[in-house]
Amino acid sequence: MNRSELVDKMSEATGLSKEDSAAALQAALDAIGDALADGDKVSLIGFGTFEARERSAREGRNPQTGAKIQIAAKTVPAFKPGTGLREKVAG
Repeated sequence: MNRSELVDKMSEATGLSKEDSAAALQAALDAIGDALADGDKVSLIGFGTFEARERSAREGRNPQTGAKIQIAAKTVPAFKPGTGLREKVAG
C-alpha cells in the first residue's frame, strides 16, 4: 500500500474528503517526526512505539573494493510493534 492508497482507505473509513484525509495523515507523520527529532518516544497503544535510537560508529567495508571505511555514529528512527499489531499480522 502506498501513500495515496492509504489516504483513500482513511477517507472511506472516516467519511472525510481525500484532501482532509491527506492533511490528517501528513499532520500525524509530521508530529511523529518532530517528536523523534526532539528525542521523544511516540507510543500508540495497540499499534507500537516509535523512537530515535543511537547507532554507534563502526568500521565497515566498501563492497566494491574491500577497503575499510569508518561509518559515523548517527541517530536513526526505529519502530517496535505493539501486541495488537503483532497479533493482527500473525492472524
